[in-house]
Amino acid sequence: MKRIALVLFTCSFVGFLLGDEQSSTTQVANIAPTFSLGDFRGKQWSSDDFSAQRVLVVAFLGTECPIVQLYSQRLQEMSDELSERGVAFIGINPNQQDSLSELAHFAKTHAITFPLLKDPGNRVADQFGATRTPEVFVYDEARQLRYHGRIDDQYTYGIQRPKVEHEYLREAIDALLADKPIAIADTEIIGCLIGRVAEPDPNSDVTYSKHISRIFQRRCVECHREGEIAPFSLTSYDDAAGWAEMIAEVVDQQRMPPWHANPKHGDFANDARLTDEEKQQINDWVASGSPEGDRSDLPPPRTYVEGWRIGTPDLIVKMSEKPFKVPAEGEVRYQYFTVDPGFTEDKWVKAAECRPGNRAVVHHIIVAAGSPEQAGKRAHGNLESDWLAATAPGAQPMMLPNGLAKRIPAGSRLVFQMHYTPNGTAQEDLSSIGLIFADPKTVKREVVTQKAAQPRFQIPPGADNHEVTAQTTFHQDTLMLAMFPHMHLRGKSFRYTATYPDKSEEILLDVPHYDFNWQNAYAFKEPKLMPAGTKLTCVAHYDNSAANLSNPDPTASVRWGDQTWEEMMIGYFDMVLADQDLSKNPLTRRTDDFLKQYAAGTTTVPAQVQQFASSALESDESLRRLGAELLKVVPQVDRVDWIAVEGRTLHVRRVAQSGGAGQGASGLKVPAAKLRLAEYAEGNTTVVHAKTSEVDAPDFKLLGRLFASSMHVPVKVEGVPAVISFWSTELDAFPAEAVGILEGLAKQLNTKPR
Repeated sequence: MKRIALVLFTCSFVGFLLGDEQSSTTQVANIAPTFSLGDFRGKQWSSDDFSAQRVLVVAFLGTECPIVQLYSQRLQEMSDELSERGVAFIGINPNQQDSLSELAHFAKTHAITFPLLKDPGNRVADQFGATRTPEVFVYDEARQLRYHGRIDDQYTYGIQRPKVEHEYLREAIDALLADKPIAIADTEIIGCLIGRVAEPDPNSDVTYSKHISRIFQRRCVECHREGEIAPFSLTSYDDAAGWAEMIAEVVDQQRMPPWHANPKHGDFANDARLTDEEKQQINDWVASGSPEGDRSDLPPPRTYVEGWRIGTPDLIVKMSEKPFKVPAEGEVRYQYFTVDPGFTEDKWVKAAECRPGNRAVVHHIIVAAGSPEQAGKRAHGNLESDWLAATAPGAQPMMLPNGLAKRIPAGSRLVFQMHYTPNGTAQEDLSSIGLIFADPKTVKREVVTQKAAQPRFQIPPGADNHEVTAQTTFHQDTLMLAMFPHMHLRGKSFRYTATYPDKSEEILLDVPHYDFNWQNAYAFKEPKLMPAGTKLTCVAHYDNSAANLSNPDPTASVRWGDQTWEEMMIGYFDMVLADQDLSKNPLTRRTDDFLKQYAAGTTTVPAQVQQFASSALESDESLRRLGAELLKVVPQVDRVDWIAVEGRTLHVRRVAQSGGAGQGASGLKVPAAKLRLAEYAEGNTTVVHAKTSEVDAPDFKLLGRLFASSMHVPVKVEGVPAVISFWSTELDAFPAEAVGILEGLAKQLNTKPR
């Protein structure tokens, strides 16, 4: 089956431009109508030309309908296989928006050799009672209707099953050829409404030229234009008129434009919803026969930036040396490509643009920055601030305001995560990312992508509303910029809730109907302040029942995993520290404040801190409580963790991390070999690093991305060697005065954990 750039939303056209799974109420032709139509080469064909065939299959097809494109090859394969057994296939195109040249291109692209006929004015479609494409009619030798509906059940509304469960068309044909009853003679029609010719009302108050063209320019043509991922263009009246009824349907059912946030919560800069007035104008226009109106009322054509929308990049990095081959159909697993950009020093990125090499098949791109030790690993969830940029249809590139930037540490690799959606023909793709760097002296705040995630869950077979919760606490005043919920095909709903220090609560984002096909981000119009002490709770629900048609396997017990048939629970968010100002060298500000207070004799360790220390190792939450109190004494500490060495394994037992981070890898187990923290746990002296980036070890390459300095106190917990580490985003944050306090505190943590 089938981040954050600050504004990211994607288009899954296969799902959202298709009709409901409802059988048409139009009267279908029980006796095969007679007709005479021409193909795109000018040859005339009559229904009598096929009178000698035992079975006649008539398929109504549209050149731009995504699901038609996915089934075209399958129809041709059946035609090739069954023609010698007396089965004739005919394709009929009734859409007013599909020209003969487009029909010819469709036939060539999809290697269609059975007759592909044009139905001007949809007269023959009316005779058959056809309503959508693809829609098939199967007639026996007496030309009685024996089967009507869809081709099979692989492609459904917003869903691509990993395999076909019911080959309705093939089963019907085989039964006819074997003189057996057809088990299923009528099925729900899944597809795009036929672009029928309508009679425009010349007195309509709403016209394309004066009203609808402007709505489409604002809301649609970013995707629906030549060269973009949408399957058809909406930049002209001729383009739009044939899709009018389909547009009205998807707008009425709120499938387009793509937006899934509950409007009761949050105020978002990238809100894609149509206004009530826009919806009404679209409905009125379609009800009036889609009149064009006076062309002098048309707005000026919208202009688009050719090439890089961020401007000329300082660096362009391709995902690989050779293109990736995308098959014509089926599911393509996430693809990962790791590239060395050759950074010998930290780079600050103020703009980044992921560019699909082939927009027809690229669903989305996520580019992350990782250490060399992570080369080849998957981008999802490996690091807590590795997400550099992303793109999907309709998304804007990452262009940060002045003073904001994302940091790529020296020596980092770029990891491309590529999600492809086949479109019916074999394709190739070679995507890339363009970067524009900021002068480090101009950067005031570092933008970091953090998350509240819960990797420990198990969704029982058949569960239709399984709940999974993740939490994180902000230990410093933080500005949240955007949110990006992430689940897979069983995802049902997702909610972000902030519990403020005064115990009041606010729903930041509510997505009541999560849909994996649309990877939406939700960017606040104004940054949202999360005061220190605010708890962020993310609650996700999953539907692992058979009623969820997207479900790869309702009988499976589902755990965390990278592929779409597994699941994830991640509440990503972009953030900056509210009081950060790198241009004023804040890397020593909190440490300087600590030293001033220490020199003044005002630094004392409250009894409450010592009380919390005695139980701090019982849970992550207990350690977080200690961390929050510790900030009042040693304000430069951004992370405290307890890491044990259990045989040959390094086990991250507890983590308390400020700045909006999630669990900070709590629970992680990795081989201890070559890790410096394992060495410190086995030692007997406290170690201080004024600059973590200078430590040549895999674990420091990772944590050094987030923290500039650290100190490490060896302890034993229940006889097991361990290290209590303190980390800071400030350079040289652990002078002797701080070491004395923290070392004593670490010794008090040597208690029995729960």
